[in-house]
Amino acid sequence: MRDLIPVGRDDDRLWAVYATVGRTNRVADVYRSRAAALADRDWRAQQVRAYEDFLRRSRQPVPHYSVAPITRAELPRKWTPLPALGFLRGQFI
Repeated sequence: MRDLIPVGRDDDRLWAVYATVGRTNRVADVYRSRAAALADRDWRAQQVRAYEDFLRRSRQPVPHYSVAPITRAELPRKWTPLPALGFLRGQFI
């Protein structure tokens, strides 16, 4: 009798950078490695700090970024990456 070897589904696990404004969470971008997601989160946070005064004066929400694991099945349908500051055409996406 042959031994069965379990096949891992590690290729389905991704790391998502989430943009949060108030109680609204959006997937800003998705990466295969946690290190890449953390680097993107740091870059987005730096962009927000650089433009924070502009965002407040134009009454745009200031997003907060975090990283968490996600699977492909959890991604919203027709998902597209968010811009660095979390809004486009005056609306938080």
